[in-house]
Parts: sequence; C-alpha cells; structure tokens
Amino acid sequence: MDTIASLFSFITTPVSWVIVQFHSVYGAIFGPDTGWAWGLSIVSLVILIRICLIPLFVKQIKATRAMQTLQPEMKKIQERYKNDRQRQSEEMMKLYKETGTNPLSSCLPILAQSPFFFALYHVLNSIASNDTVGVINERLLESAQKAHIFGAPLAAKFTDSSEKVEALNSSLLDVRVVTAIMIVLMSLSQFYTQRQLMTKNVDTSVKTPFMQQQKMLMYVFPVIFAVFGINFPVGVLVYWLTTNVWTMGQQMYVIHNNPTPGSKAQAAYLERLSKHVTRHGKTRNRRERAIVKAIVAKGRDRNEYERKFINGLNKAGLAAQTDGAVIKSESTAAAQAEDGTPATTGAAPKRQQPKRQSKSQRQSGTAKAAGEPTSLTKSDEPQDAEPAPAAKKGNAKPAGSTRSKAQSGQRKGPQRPKSPSKK
Repeated sequence: MDTIASLFSFITTPVSWVIVQFHSVYGAIFGPDTGWAWGLSIVSLVILIRICLIPLFVKQIKATRAMQTLQPEMKKIQERYKNDRQRQSEEMMKLYKETGTNPLSSCLPILAQSPFFFALYHVLNSIASNDTVGVINERLLESAQKAHIFGAPLAAKFTDSSEKVEALNSSLLDVRVVTAIMIVLMSLSQFYTQRQLMTKNVDTSVKTPFMQQQKMLMYVFPVIFAVFGINFPVGVLVYWLTTNVWTMGQQMYVIHNNPTPGSKAQAAYLERLSKHVTRHGKTRNRRERAIVKAIVAKGRDRNEYERKFINGLNKAGLAAQTDGAVIKSESTAAAQAEDGTPATTGAAPKRQQPKRQSKSQRQSGTAKAAGEPTSLTKSDEPQDAEPAPAAKKGNAKPAGSTRSKAQSGQRKGPQRPKSPSKK
C-alpha cells in the first residue's frame, strides 16, 4: 500500500493544502489539536472532491443505463461467436462504437478519486511516521498526532503494534474497537448502496449476465473493503466511510427522482407523479415534463408501468401531450387502449354490443333470409286484400292452426314417412 501511495505523491501537496485550510476553519471552532478539527477537515475534503465529481457521476449513470440497454444485443453476439473470442471482441467494440457507449464510463468516479485516496493515505502515513509532508510542517504534524477520533489517533491502524499506538498517546484496545466499528460501517454502507441499485433501479423485464455480475459484486465489494480496511489509518477510514455515505445518499436521490425505465423505482415514481398530476391537472417542473414527453414519444414501446401511467391520466380526464404537458381532455370518459397510443382529446365513444335474440327470433330471421313466408299479424294485413282461394279437399287446415316450420321449429316425436305423390 505504501508503494502505491508513493506513486501519487505528486498530488500530496494539493491534498495536504486543502486539509490545512479546512483545519484552520474548524480549529478556530473546536480547537486546533482536537479530533473534530482534523476529522471534519477530512470529511470536508471528501465533500469537495465528490462535488467536483458530480459530472462524472451523471456520465456514470448514463453509461450504466446504456450498458443495460445493450445487454440483449451483447448476449446475441456472445452466443453467435461463442467459439471465436477474437470475432466476439471485434463485434463488441463495433457495438460500443455504433451506440457511443464506453464500458469504462461506469468506473469513472472511482478511478477519478483514487489519486486523492492514495494521496490522503500517504499524508496520514507520514504523520504516523513523524515525517512532514506537503504543506504540513512540524507544528501541524505535532497537532495532527495529538488528534484522536473517539480515542483512536488519526494515523493509527488496526494492525499497529501496542508500542506504536502508545507512541501516539492511545491504547491498542481503543484503536481496534474504533477501527473495527468503522470498517463494519464502511462495508455495510457499500453493501446497502449496491443492494438498492440491484433491487430497485434495475430493469426487471431483462434478465442478462450483467445483472448476475452486479449481484456478485454486491457481496464481493464489502468483503474487499473489510479485508483492506484493517490496513487503513483511522483518517483514511473516515475518508472512505464519508464517500460511501455520500454515494449512498446520491444513489437514493437518483433512484427517487430519475429511476431506470422498467424498474420498481420507476413504478413508484410514476405512481407518485400520477397522483400529483391528477390532483393539480398539470406537471410541476421541466424535469417532469421531460419524463412525460419521453413516455409519450415511446408510443407502443412503452413498458408496463408507463402504459399504466398514461391510462391513469386518461381515466382521470387528462391527456399527455407530445411536448410533455398534461391538459384536460374534452371527454372525461376518454380511455386509452392497452397498446399505448398517444392520448388525444375527444376520444371515440365505446362500441355498443347488439342485444341478444331469442331462438324464435333467430329462426324467423333465417326464414326471411331464405325467402319463406312468415305469418302477419292482424294489423299488418292489408285492408283490401282478397281472400285466399280455398285449399283442396283433404289438404285444408284451419288457418289458426297453421304454423310455419320457422315459427314452430322441428316437431317433436317420430316423423311419418312421406307417401309417394300420385299423378
């Protein structure tokens, strides 16, 4: 670790200068030799670095989502060229170039703050070795050696011997208890940050090896931090615990306000947005309008949660426009189809189902279609109609008892065979 830290000695002077400037402010409040003054200086250094890294964090989010979108295509390439590693790599690089995606972009915040981390380690290790470093002179070195955080010296480690700890005016028990608690908190914060990313902000409709890889890292990273944490000075543990807490809060903000499409976080966000828009009849700000605009632009490609959001607006008598605005529709009963076409005002009325007909009505309609005569009611008979000629003897039947086959249906019982006609 000392060899790696020496490689970043070129940034030691800027890091030590920032710490000294913050120490002069907090020293005037809590006292120059207190652990609060030096500890808060390190915390402020972390906050300053993370604020400067916000653009890289935004780029990391975009790169991570782009990688999630490309996972199905990457899986196809792996299956197609599973026996040709070189061709597989060429096709992967071609896919990254066409989509403008860089896999290393998701690691930019960690890579960018690594020099500051090792520079701080070099500063604290020099303090423990009673060596001046950067802008920390002998007076500041003596003050830093007197600083204790909950009884543990700023430059002490979990693996230090009792003689070295006593030289820093502390006990081995205090150092190990404080460092153990900070290592556990550091690992738990790392685990929780990765867990909320996997359980809330991942598209559950796509099952890819990328998700399995992230799930594995969720358990591997805390173990790595715990193993390496016993070799970190207390001041470095303060630095890393602070940056983990910052990352956790930053991740929670992103999940709450800008979730990944298709994730559980998006379902919760769209539900909150739907309640607000339904209550007030409009979106609140530019960010919400941008989200509504993106959902409308997807059309039939919307996921389950986005279709539910649009349908909820239509049921409430609202319509999402292509510019992201939400307006009241002319018909409050407007409803959108499940396939998710853009909402418009004045939706078409619902289709009326025909009334169900009885068996005799259906048979009567069949007889009319075949051209068979049907009986007329008394009111339907013409007034000047001549009486029908008498039927032949033997074939005459009472008019009232005559019923067409279409009206009466098939007769019950066995049928008599027809006799041959006589000429």
